[in-house]
Order: sequence, then C-alpha cells, then structure tokens
Amino acid sequence: MPNILRRWVESDKREVKRMGKIADKVEANAEHMAALSDDELKAYTPKLKEQLKQGKTLDDILPEAFAVAREGAKRVLGLYPFRVQIIGGITLHEGNIAEMKTGEGKTLTATMPVYLNALAGEGVHVVTVNEYLSSRDAHEMGELYNWLGLSVGLNLNALSPEEKRAAYQADITYSTNSELGFDYLRDNMVVYKEQMVQRPLNFAIVDEVDSILIDESRTPLIISGQAEKSTAMYVRTDRFAKTLKEEDDYKIDLQTKTASLTEQGIRKAEKYFGLDNLYDADNMALNHYLDSALRANYIMLKDIDYVVQDDEVLIVDSFTGRVMEGRRYSDGLHQAIEAKEGVEIQDETKTMANITYQNFFRMYKKLSGMTGTAKTEQEEFREIYNMEVITIPTNRPIARIDQPDLLYPTLQSKFRAVVADIKQRHKKGQPLLIGTVAVETSELLSSLLDQEHIPHAVLNAKNHFKEAEIIMNAGQRGAVTIATNMAGRGTDIKLGPGVKEVGGLCVLGTERHESRRIDNQLRGRSGRQGDPGETQFYLSLEDTLMRRFGSDRIKALLERMKVADDDAVIQSRMITRQVESAQKRVEGNNYDTRKNTLQYDDVMREQREVIYAERMQVINADSSLRPVLMPMIERTIKRIVHTHTQGDTKEWNVQAIYDFAINAMVPESKLKRTELDGRSPEELIDLLMKFANDIYEQKEKQLYDPAQMLEFEKVVILRVVDSHWTDHIDTMDQLRQSIGLRGYGQLNPLVEYQSEGFRMFEEMIADIEYDVTRLFMKAEIRQNMQR
Repeated sequence: MPNILRRWVESDKREVKRMGKIADKVEANAEHMAALSDDELKAYTPKLKEQLKQGKTLDDILPEAFAVAREGAKRVLGLYPFRVQIIGGITLHEGNIAEMKTGEGKTLTATMPVYLNALAGEGVHVVTVNEYLSSRDAHEMGELYNWLGLSVGLNLNALSPEEKRAAYQADITYSTNSELGFDYLRDNMVVYKEQMVQRPLNFAIVDEVDSILIDESRTPLIISGQAEKSTAMYVRTDRFAKTLKEEDDYKIDLQTKTASLTEQGIRKAEKYFGLDNLYDADNMALNHYLDSALRANYIMLKDIDYVVQDDEVLIVDSFTGRVMEGRRYSDGLHQAIEAKEGVEIQDETKTMANITYQNFFRMYKKLSGMTGTAKTEQEEFREIYNMEVITIPTNRPIARIDQPDLLYPTLQSKFRAVVADIKQRHKKGQPLLIGTVAVETSELLSSLLDQEHIPHAVLNAKNHFKEAEIIMNAGQRGAVTIATNMAGRGTDIKLGPGVKEVGGLCVLGTERHESRRIDNQLRGRSGRQGDPGETQFYLSLEDTLMRRFGSDRIKALLERMKVADDDAVIQSRMITRQVESAQKRVEGNNYDTRKNTLQYDDVMREQREVIYAERMQVINADSSLRPVLMPMIERTIKRIVHTHTQGDTKEWNVQAIYDFAINAMVPESKLKRTELDGRSPEELIDLLMKFANDIYEQKEKQLYDPAQMLEFEKVVILRVVDSHWTDHIDTMDQLRQSIGLRGYGQLNPLVEYQSEGFRMFEEMIADIEYDVTRLFMKAEIRQNMQR
C-alpha cells in the first residue's frame, strides 16, 4: 500500500475511534429513550431547545439529540440507525464529509445531525442533486421531523416567492443546489426587503457532495437578461464552417478541445467574407463568431455534449449523463450549436448576476456532505472548502468481486465481448447494470441487445425522469439495465428474490470514465449491505480516455496482438494501473481548471460582497439614507474638483467644474460661471456641497413624508448600482476572455486580471457615485410618488 494511502487509512481510523466514543454516549441513551411514551419522546424537542437557550452548545446536547432522532426514526420510519450511521452523523455535524458506500443508508444518517442542528432555529438546508430526490426525502424524512415537532420546507423551482419564503422559514429546508444559488442571486437583485426569500446561510448538508461541489463547480450560476440580436452572423459563420475540410482548413487539438484555422483556412475565410485581413482589429467580432462556429461544428458532439429535443439544444452533463434544464453555453457557443443543428437561434443574453458553487457554498457558517466516493478528491475538499473526508466503515463486510479490466484492440471487438457476456449472464438470470459514458454508446448497445432479443431498459439523458423507477427494478432476476454514467444516483438497487444465488448484481462498465470517482460510483451500485456482486470494466484502444491519455506501452502491446487477432484480449492488473494513472492525470487537469475558475471568481467574490453589502444596507434602511447619499455626492464633487485643479492655477479647468455643476447638480439659473473664479479647490468643494445640502433639504420639504423620501432615495441608489453592476460583470467577463493573451508577454494572467479588475471596479464605483449624484440632484419631484 502506498504511503499516502496508509496515512489516509490511519487518520480515518483515529477519527472513527474518536467519534466512536461519542457514539457510545448516544447508544447509552438508547434504553432510556425506548422506554419513553411517544408524547414523552416528542417533549424532548422543546426541552433541548431550552437547554440551548440557557447556554449549552450543540455538542453538549448531541448524545441526547441523536438518541431522540434515532428512537423517533424507529417509531415513525421503522428504521433504526446502526452504529456506523451514528458515526457518519457525527462527521456531518462536525462539518466534514462522510464517505459511506452505496446502500449504507446516507439519507437516514443525515436525520440525526439535521435534527440536532435544526434545534438552534437558524435553519438547516439539505441539498440534493435533483428535485425528485428533494421531494422524496422531504416527504419521507419529513414525517420524522414533523413528528418530533420541527417544520420542513421543500424549495422547488416552480414555487412563487411567497411559497419559497415559507420553505426557507422552516426549521429544515430541502432544495437542489442550483435553486439555492439562484435564490441567493435573486435576493440580491430585489428592491424591497420583503421580496427576499432566504434567511442567512447557516448549515448545509450536501448529498452526493462530490457531484455538487466538484463536478458541477466548473459551471457558474448565471442570471441573464436579453442582449442585442445577431442571428444572421451565426448562420453565416456556420455555413462557412461547414465548407471546411479537416487538416487542410482547420486543426483540432483533442487534449484541449480546441479548433483553429490553418493558413489555407484563413485565406478561405478572407475570400468568403470579402476581407483583406481576417485578424484586423475591426474584425474582432467576426473572429468570435468564427471560433464559436468551429467549436460547435467540430468539437461539440451531438448526443454526447448536447441533445436536440423538440427543436431545442439541451446540454448534457458530462458527469451524470443528465440533461441540464435551463442551462445554456455562454459566450455565443449555444447560438452557434443552434445554427449548426438548424433550430431556432435564441437571443443572446447579458449576465445580470453570477456566482460559482464554490463561492456560494463557502458562505455557509457550517458545511458538510455525504457521498459514496470522495476520497480521491480529498485534497480539493480540504483546500477549497476546509472539509475533511472521513471514510466510514461499512455495516457489513463487502462481498463484491472487482475483476481486473479487459482490454480489446478495437471498439467493435470490445462490444462483441460485452454483448456475449451479457447474453451468458442474462441466461442464468443474473441482473446486469451496464454503465456507458455517452448517450450515443447506450443507444448503440441497446440496438445490439435488440438484435440478440435481450429485453432491457435504457436510462440516459433523454428519459431521466423515469430513472428512479428503472433503477429500482435493476436488481430483479434477469433485469438488464443500460445507464449513462451515474444516472439514477440516490436510489438504491435492492436485490430481488433468487438473485443472491446467481451471484448478485453484476455491473459492466463499457468504458473507463475520466474520473476514478465516477467508476467507483458505478462499481458501488453492486454489493450493498454485504450482498454478493461482481464488477467488470471493458476497454478498447479506441476509447477516448485511451486515445487521449493511454500510454505508448499499452499501444505497442496491442499493436502486436491486433496483427494476430482482432478479438485478442488482455486482462491484467497492469492495464488497470495504467488506466488509473491516466485518470489521475485528467483529474489533476480538472482540479487545476476548477482551482483556476475559483481564483478568478475570488476577484469577483470580493467585488460582489462589496456591492451586495451596499445593497443590503440600502434595502434594510428604515430611516433616512442621507448618511449614505451625501458622502457619495461629496466624493463625486471632490473627484471632479481635484481632477480639474491640477498644477498651476493657469492650467485649472474651472469651466469643466461649472459644466459638472450645471449638468449634475443645480439649475443654470442658480449658479453663475463667475461665482467659481478665484476660489481654492477646498472653497469650490464647500460651495458645491452647500448647494447639495440645500437641494437635499428642498427635496425633503417637497416629500414631506419621511417614508416617501426614503423610498425615493432607495430607488435612486439601487437603480444606478444595479445598472452599473450588470455592465461591470459583462466587462469583467470580457476581460477574463482576453487576459490569457498576456501570458505570452511573460505576465501572470491572474495577477493582471486582479489588478485590472480592481482598477475597473474603482472606476465603476466612481461612475455609480456620479450617476447617483446626477439622478438624485436633478430628479423632478412629482406629487403622489407611487412605489
């Protein structure tokens, strides 16, 4: 065993032993709780809440609270958490990740820390990957919480703001990760406090934590508004892209997934669009459209990266194989794919608010998670989220057999072998779960099984709403289920009658995934709770992973075999090790990408926090905003005066100061140009500030009701802040796209992005203050101002 693995195992054993002592205290309460009547057990909830009010901590009441939740689960759900589940619950309460194998009862494990933390009354969020799981868990586990006297809310996409607010006010709220993030962004776009739905972010338990915090964290959450149309350019560049020939006109780099024009391709483009120089500064926009068209036509693959349903292009999540509803590729790529597929091109959008999952979840006071597979990413969890991954022992020993990988020379020979294996196992009644990496592969395999008259169910991005039902039946005798990646996560495969006798569930992987975690998830579907089972992965030299990252040693070995026999096969631990080292390389690349995304988003995070804090101050104000507004006006005046009174008095531009005063502050009739002559900068500032204070008091008199004045101030500030902030997000996005080029000039792109981003932010703040000054000072007050 490598040293690092040994260290992991030893540190986990130490942690589990430490938590075992706390679990002993929980179990010591078991008899006492079992002897209580239902009413006496329910009375523990107010009793424990009272103890917290009197100064006890959650850790102090943990043994009793866990014992109450455990006894309650036995009475309400008919399930009694095992000792290993108590240890998993303690891990979650401490803000770490419990790695528990499939079928070990993660949903039940979470009930204990959820109950304990909900007693504090600050809200507990249970986060799931899709709405089906949120609804299922809120309904099933909700019975227990309600019985114990706690309220449960379910936050769904379709709810109105009032219903969402009620869901968030509950002691325990079930929600998907994306809905939580979007609600947070929307809350920071409202104008009135009562329109907000969330409470401060307190404690979250993330189910399938690796899927949400690792796999999905490369995609930021974005709220968009409409931007200008440019449909014709997408169609033109798409038509041009379709005339090109690979090698002659364009080249593809498989590893970085980029496509670029060759010299000949550039000449073709210049001729096609009637240009002298494609890379002239005036043609920057066209270049952008061209890049998108090349990517759409030659890199984005139908039924792998996206599917077309009802004349709409839908993104397929490369990790779960699910369609990502409501998500669109940014930066014009989605429109380019729509042009390629000949469906209606939807309008381009403008980003109004955005955040990455990493930065959103790091805002919780306490964060924890559970999954079957997180150990391979433990460094990332520790570094980015400050969470430790702790492997919880299984309740019963694992009896599953994991066979070494089988490697074939070609895709054809691999699939022939897969079908033959399925046929033989199906004959003896053994249920099979066959994992594929892409929608395309699952459809190919399905047609091969149809030819052999083997009945089967297909679970992929095109029918994932049926996934729980299909997965539940996957353990019945003779069942054959084809699933894209990890479709169906969160639903247990229970073995039907007579299945153990034929070897339990057999999992066949038709390809290795880029991430070891996804392979481990697939393996983990078999052998739950000590059941028998078997797993086998089939590979070929033509698989994407082998083509991109396979070693030359394996290729040379198979070249020799291929000559001898197309159906030749190697089964060896060496192949498995080689594949895993390729996967480690890809995982490393992906981690770097995510870390890079985070470092860039951290620049935006600091700016976002400043803007959102400013908005909150304005929204929460219940008395005059004069202390916010007047300093903004004063800073604007100082900026203008100092800018135009540099150097010798002869060089001063007093006219510009006068123009500012007339344009942004006072009517022309109130200020003569000559009144500014002969004054020092300080005197000019004092004079203009006197005007500002007079105008403020005048407006106060006009709006004699203080509530109306406050309303007016709020609307002015928020309108200006929101308008500038959305433009700034867009500019920052463009800066990020272009900053990479600075790397060629021996400059660090991230440092450049930070300093340039800071400068742009300062400029935006100055623009906001100028516009607030102008809008407030120049606004005409009309009577009966309506909200």
